[in-house]
Amino acid sequence: MRRWLVSALLLLQAVASASATDQQVMETDTDETTTTNLSPATETDVVQGGQQWAPYQSGWELVQEAMVEFRKIKTPSYRKAKKQGGLFGALFQYAAKALPSLRVSAPPQPEHAAPVISGPLLEGVKLLQQSADQNNTDAIYLLGQLNFFGNYSHPRNFKAAFDHYYRLASYGNSSAQYMVGLMYSTGVGDAVERDQAKALLYHTFAADAGHTRSEMTVAARHLSGIGVPKSCETASKYYKRVADKAMVWFRSGPPGGMAITPEAHRLSDDVGGVYGEGASVVSSGINALKASPNSDAYAAIDDVIEYLDLMSQKGDFKASFNLGRLYYEGQRGLERNVDLARRYFAAVTTMYWRSKDGRAVDQPKPQLEKYASKAAGYIGRMWLRGEGVKQDFKLARGWFERGIKYGDAQSQWGLGLMNLHGLGMPKNVSKATELFKASADQDFSLSHVALGTLHLDQGTPDDLKIANSYFEAAARWANIEAQYYLAEMIHHGVGRDKTCGLAMAYYKNVAEKAEPLVSSWTEANQAYEDGDYELAFLDYLMAAEQGYEKAQNNVAFMLDPTQSRLPLPSWLKRQPPKPSLLQNSALALIYWTRSAIQNNIDSLVKMGDYYLYGIGTEPALDKAAQCYTGASEYFQSAQALYNLGWMHENGVGLTQDFHLAKRYYDQALETNEEAYLPVTLSLLKLRARSAWNTFTHGRINSIQDEPSPKKDWSLSEWIANFLQEDNIYYEDDGYGGFYDDGTIAGSDGEPLGDAFDDVDGVIESLIILGLVGAILFLMYYRARRQQAHRQAEENAARQRQQGGVGVGVGVGGGMQPQQPAQAQGQGHGPGGLFPQPGGPDFGQWAAGAAVGH
Repeated sequence: MRRWLVSALLLLQAVASASATDQQVMETDTDETTTTNLSPATETDVVQGGQQWAPYQSGWELVQEAMVEFRKIKTPSYRKAKKQGGLFGALFQYAAKALPSLRVSAPPQPEHAAPVISGPLLEGVKLLQQSADQNNTDAIYLLGQLNFFGNYSHPRNFKAAFDHYYRLASYGNSSAQYMVGLMYSTGVGDAVERDQAKALLYHTFAADAGHTRSEMTVAARHLSGIGVPKSCETASKYYKRVADKAMVWFRSGPPGGMAITPEAHRLSDDVGGVYGEGASVVSSGINALKASPNSDAYAAIDDVIEYLDLMSQKGDFKASFNLGRLYYEGQRGLERNVDLARRYFAAVTTMYWRSKDGRAVDQPKPQLEKYASKAAGYIGRMWLRGEGVKQDFKLARGWFERGIKYGDAQSQWGLGLMNLHGLGMPKNVSKATELFKASADQDFSLSHVALGTLHLDQGTPDDLKIANSYFEAAARWANIEAQYYLAEMIHHGVGRDKTCGLAMAYYKNVAEKAEPLVSSWTEANQAYEDGDYELAFLDYLMAAEQGYEKAQNNVAFMLDPTQSRLPLPSWLKRQPPKPSLLQNSALALIYWTRSAIQNNIDSLVKMGDYYLYGIGTEPALDKAAQCYTGASEYFQSAQALYNLGWMHENGVGLTQDFHLAKRYYDQALETNEEAYLPVTLSLLKLRARSAWNTFTHGRINSIQDEPSPKKDWSLSEWIANFLQEDNIYYEDDGYGGFYDDGTIAGSDGEPLGDAFDDVDGVIESLIILGLVGAILFLMYYRARRQQAHRQAEENAARQRQQGGVGVGVGVGGGMQPQQPAQAQGQGHGPGGLFPQPGGPDFGQWAAGAAVGH
């Protein structure tokens, strides 16, 4: 019996050991696989509670030999030609597109022809296949990546990629489970049929194993109700997991946290929106994202850099400072370059402080002191964080102290951080708090977060209230740490009411801001700039599944077959046709829908177009009308209003009604003045059809004049309308987009003092009405006095005429005959109560000589 037990235990141990060997998997995140580096030892995903990778699986030496072969391959360059700037460059580009390309080429090869690989790529694939035959998980995963992403110019084969991922997912590998879920969700490459239930199943398996991207995907699905009922609690749970990892990653950086350069953007915004410049919501109408005429928002970043560099060489310290900020913070299309940033900042500081003794120059240029202090703050921040230089707290302190002398907010925050954590100096929390407050008074978001954290640690109700206000102030500047603290306070009900929706929204923002950790935005943008649109599409697709609205819009935009309603002849086209991977109208409709769910108006209009014309689905006119109606609410989309007018005009999906059609056309023009030409032409045609319908007594409701009911206003209604019109006149000055009014916004983003402006307007109007009433009363009183005076003189004259010619007292005391009153200008003639203009008595009357003798 004992021998049997021992044998059974040994057998179980052998089985467990073999299973563990098969399941020791490299947890390489998929964002690393979009590049040419396929090193199996690289782990980029954040997995909690997962097993560690065992580097000595069966066939591991074959994997190493395969990687050696892959490194021999020279990756092809897809770099597109840079567009020439300026007016002549743009004209040349359009002329080149307009000219026919009379090129002679061979017939196109069938796209599904069997690909041929050779050389080091073939040798590496053979080695990986041999290793995969020994159940080496690294080899299986790399074969899946090669076939899915096409690394090292390997031809894409999505069915083969799915087989490798599916095999590896059965071993419990979370990265493979994520890829299987992605392929089931999208049906990319027609490898498998779309199945949202299986997609959710595999993503849930991977998310429960700690796979970050699957956690975001599951959260996004529960948020939008994709293949599962909506659940705020479940979405918040998974978003919180990702947000917790994001904050661990953010705080693992140098003092102040990791530097994050936002990469997420919409491809359609580069061309004015999905409908083009002037027709999309983002570029036209009342909600257009327009900048002031003096802004460089419409300029290419290369042109901005070139101009600022030219001005900097001429000694413009403002241009040098702005160049330093651009290179330090970075942005899409411009990588961070802290070395160049430090050079430009140093160019500003040397204009103000002498290099020998560090003293300020005698007669600095105007505003040079301000910009030099800000540049000193940036230089101190670099020494504090060790960016481009070796970390040196002493030098950082020196630069911060220079900036503090002139009130630089960043310098105050930097020195406060050093005092708070004892970086190069003893800890001094009171001094740090004092510096943070001085910086926060200048609305510096990092100081708001630092003060909020200090008050949050106290835990009292008053401190929690203050901490919440500081976090909200920092969240206005999209600070990731402030949003995380707000999410935690709301989620746990600490100092705030527990609200699932608001907490989940903050967690989602935090998770999506940690782009280098959780998404493939950088790889997608780079591939798109390089002209590798298929690889860019796959990377955008992965981000879209994670719930990024901009990525969903990009996927739909790349798949959209109706970007131009005026197709050119084939002999004028110079661009090759889209590959089959980018020809999927049904998938485009899916992502237009998901983008519209996240409040993208143009995507909602696109949904209506797909349902109207039956693109990617069966025609559904009622759904098209619903989409257009939703996009036209509050006059947000002129395109949707125009489409509704067209549907009413032609009776497509809606009742044919010429009068309603005209109303929608008018509203479209009111929303977007740039729609003048199409709306005018449509109205001319509509009026002609309406006139013919009226002439022939048709059944369609023709255009009618809008009734204008007249109403007798009471005095209170008249005053109210007068005040309303007065407010409209003074508020709509037409210069809101060009000048900054300098108002201070509160924690909710609304400017302070608007309520007092309304009260001031009412008081001013009442004062004006009072003055007008007083003037009218005085004029009336004066007229009555004149009339009474003249009446008394007429009575006296009448009495004298009845009693004979009266006598008066002369100047010398003698008796003189009394002159008639009319001779002295005191009476009134046949002209009435007031003298006639131009008469001899009109001047005296106007001057008031006849009143108050």
